[in-house]
This record gives sequence, C-alpha cells and structure tokens, in this order.
Amino acid sequence: MAFLFLKFLEGMKILAKSPTIAKSPTFARDPRQLQFEADINRLFLYTSYNLLGKNADEADAEQIIEMASKSSVEIQQMQVQENVHSQIRTFCTVMDEVLVNDPLESSLQASDHAVHKQRPLSRAEISQKLKDQLGYTLNVKPSQISHKDSGQGLFLDGEVDVGSVVAFYPGVVYSPAYYGHVPGYLTDQNPYLISRYDGMIIDAQPWISGGDGQRVWNGRKMLENKADMEGAGKGSDNPSEPLEGTDIDNCDDVVEARNPLALGHFANHPAKGMLPNVMICHYDFPLTENNMRLYIPNILFGNEEENVKSFDRFWFKSRVSKDSESHVPTLKTLVLVATRALQDEELLMNYRFNNSKQWPEWYVPVDEEEDMTREDGPSQ
Repeated sequence: MAFLFLKFLEGMKILAKSPTIAKSPTFARDPRQLQFEADINRLFLYTSYNLLGKNADEADAEQIIEMASKSSVEIQQMQVQENVHSQIRTFCTVMDEVLVNDPLESSLQASDHAVHKQRPLSRAEISQKLKDQLGYTLNVKPSQISHKDSGQGLFLDGEVDVGSVVAFYPGVVYSPAYYGHVPGYLTDQNPYLISRYDGMIIDAQPWISGGDGQRVWNGRKMLENKADMEGAGKGSDNPSEPLEGTDIDNCDDVVEARNPLALGHFANHPAKGMLPNVMICHYDFPLTENNMRLYIPNILFGNEEENVKSFDRFWFKSRVSKDSESHVPTLKTLVLVATRALQDEELLMNYRFNNSKQWPEWYVPVDEEEDMTREDGPSQ
C-alpha cells in the first residue's frame, strides 16, 4: 500500500499543475468555488485510495488517478460522499456491537423515538472497545503545539491509513437564516464555530466533550425557547440530561453523547514548520438512515422550512446537477479525514482563517492563497 500511496501522491502533483477544475469558468471569477473543487479533488483521491484496501494493485491506483483527472467535480463529490458514508456506516455498526444489548434493537427506526437499551459502559470503556475493533480512537489532552493559547489538543490513539474518517465535528448546525442566533458569531467570541462552503455554520460549544449517555436535542425547540431563556438570563443549547428509557417527542433527535470520535473541535492548527495531517470534509448525512442517526453528533437549529428557503437563497450553491441531485433529506455536517497514514499523534487541521479578519498572534498560514479564498476557520 505504501508504494500505491506514493503513486497517488505523484498523481496529485500532476493534477495540481494541470487540474481539470482549472478549466472551469469559475476559475477566474470565483476563487472560493475553485478552492472547494480542489478540496473535492484531494478528498476523492484520499478516500478512494482508502476504499481500495490492502488487496489493491497498481492498476486500481492508476484508474482512480485517471478518474480524478477526467471526472466532473459533481461526480467526484458524490463519490466522496459515498466513500465517507461507507466508513461511517462501519463505525455505526461497531458502536451498535459495543453498546446495544439486543442485536435486533440496532435496526430500530429513529422515527419510533424509542431509547435503545444499552450496556452501562463509560466513555473510556467505549473508547477502548472501539479501538479494539477499528484500530483507533481519540483522546483529548494538552496540545504539543508550543504557544500559550494551544490548550487542549486532539490525539489519535492507534493507527489509520490515509483517507480514513478520524473525527466528527459535533454541535448545532445553523443555516444563514439563523446567523443572528449563533452564539459569539458577530463578536468573534466563540472559538468552536466552523463554517462549510455552503454557508452552514456548526457550533461545537454546546457539545464540549459529549456526555454520559444518550441525550436529546430539538432544533425547533431551541429556536422557540431561545428568546425566553435569554430574557431570563439563563439557558443554553446544551443537550438535555441523559434519557431514562422512555418515549420522547416526535421532533426530538436522540444522539449518543459518549461517541469517542465526536471530538473534531479539539483539533489544533499546526505551528510554523508543521503541516496539517487531517482535512475538513463535508458530509451530508442522509436522514433516512435511521439506524445510524444516534451516532451523528449534530442537530439542525430552527424551523426546517426556513432553513430550506435560506439554503436556496445562499450565494454559494453546490454544482451538482438536477439530474444527479438526491432528494433524500440530509443533515449537513463535517468530518475530518486523514491526509496521510497516522499513528499515535496529534491531529492538526488547517484553520484557513480569512484575511479580512485580524489573525491571532499564534496563527501562521499553511497556504496564504487558500486563506484568501475560504472562510471555514473555526473562529468566525
């Protein structure tokens, strides 16, 4: 596999010099779209390489490199979604095996709103069992980045190959319609905010480090209660207390707060002279996958109808054609994907702070040109 990865790196260099996406008319007029397409191109190669597995040969690698050079961005984007979804499905299956007492319960539909009967395992126990089966888990501990504001960092415990999904970015997802409700968005006081190219913002602050069991989030109720809560000087978007096995409201989403991989918001930006080893990947989770919903650590804020209208109005649109566009409702999230083979090390991602805002003293751009074209940074 090491030889094949070198071949992939070779292919990436060739594509970077003469990418198909550079021929797009958006190249000159829309640098953010160009950066998005470049990221899709990289993710297509990384996740497809990962999908090949240990039985891959040189011909397989050459075929994927050729596809990356000839396929449209739309096709590559759909393939990245499929590749990532396949990995997340495997993760969810393992989590069911670890947590669910009765294997038949793993097929319960989320629409039933019944709380699964689970083994009473601690976060540490779940994390260790996940590592035993998947080969890795995550830990949060003091960062190895040498500046005073580095704080906690995210560390891989175990080993993964390039293209592996290593973390979810958890929290509340806001569409452009609800920017005014995002805590700290207008004042730059929330370091846990991150945005997608399509304008969706995720706030990981309510999640922090998760919790001790299954919890309930309800995006519509968050909106309805926010004014009253703020008026009373209390309240937050935090999940409810752990469930006790009863039925819940039809609008509620149950999430597993002990998810060992729901820690992507602890990944730090690399220090000077260092390079990122993970990259952000858009993941549109299909809400029809009811038996996986428990392990997706996100909730959409507000009224669904208003969110749809707002998304349709937003200036940055996906270039997926109407013929290929899925009509399955999705929850727009982010995951972190390994950009090389990793083993027992701190995970670092490029924050890509935008040039229009003053950078913190510790921030050193990985690529200044990228920073000018994208606003995905965690500190918006």
